[in-house]
Amino acid sequence: MSKIGLTIAGMLLCTTVGAQSARDQISIVGSSTVYPFATVVAERFGQTSQYKTPKIESTGSGGGMKLFCNGIGVQHPDITNSSRRIKKGEFESCKANGVTDIIEVLIGFDGITLANSVDSDQLEMSRKDIFLALAKQVPDPNGGDELIDNPYEDWSDVNPELPEIKIEVIGPPPTSGTRDAFVELAMEGGCKDIESIAAIEKTDKDSFKEICHTVREDGAFIEAGENDNLIVQKLEANPDALGIFGFSFLEQNSDLVQPTYIDGFEPTFESISDGSYPVSRPLYFYVKKAHIGVIPGIAEYLLEFTSEGSWGEEGYLADKGMIPLDEDTRLSSAESIANFETMTLD
Repeated sequence: MSKIGLTIAGMLLCTTVGAQSARDQISIVGSSTVYPFATVVAERFGQTSQYKTPKIESTGSGGGMKLFCNGIGVQHPDITNSSRRIKKGEFESCKANGVTDIIEVLIGFDGITLANSVDSDQLEMSRKDIFLALAKQVPDPNGGDELIDNPYEDWSDVNPELPEIKIEVIGPPPTSGTRDAFVELAMEGGCKDIESIAAIEKTDKDSFKEICHTVREDGAFIEAGENDNLIVQKLEANPDALGIFGFSFLEQNSDLVQPTYIDGFEPTFESISDGSYPVSRPLYFYVKKAHIGVIPGIAEYLLEFTSEGSWGEEGYLADKGMIPLDEDTRLSSAESIANFETMTLD
């Protein structure tokens, strides 16, 4: 859109919100995983520019999308962070509420870790082990393909090579992008290693996903909200428990928690970057184009986030644990973002 077009969009936005005062501070919601990255960018932006430090709320990816898609105007957030790509239903909800021009920013990658206290033995398991431990229904261990309510109580019941301790995994709620990515990458990955369930995907994909993505609700999986700090505290208090959170948070708390090897790979900067660690995912944020030029500083915030000093290989976000995009992707993405190109969802 031209500068004239942006000016017109701004005038329409001001008309929409009527007598409300325009905000002078960027409003950001969304993913708890992206939150620490966005926070450090916002702080630098506030210190080095003429604009106020953006206000950021950690609402979870799903909660952030809901707030973001509620409409255009100063009463709605300008940006939402997400640890997964926007879903088709969310995109349609945005459009239905007038949020029709959205700038998608892929910022880098993160690994999802299954971690326990450093006071415990470090574990090694497969995605199949994870599925069998955490799925609501699993194949009957006594034989046959029938699915039954999960009977496993100890990790050693799942795999004799795992310790004889109670299955207790502390993780995020369904509104979290980390939860979405974990069930898709870890649990569904484990499903595909079970022949009888893998066969279902060929004939009934919906049933396959329901089996693979449904987490047990009998106490073995414990929801801890969107606060990763709370999960670490619970792991300190209970050395037998495991917790689910992003690699960057593991890096920040390496004196307290340690990662589990999954399918033979430890989550590291290198293993996530080269794709060998099997439970890794892209990180995003989304921007309302209609708010650019109305809420001060959005364009400049985008420029700061996508600068080489921020998201580059030697940038300060890499120091915080984010895995950068490759150089060609960064350069092409930065150019499209600078031109405020909006997304389509196939």
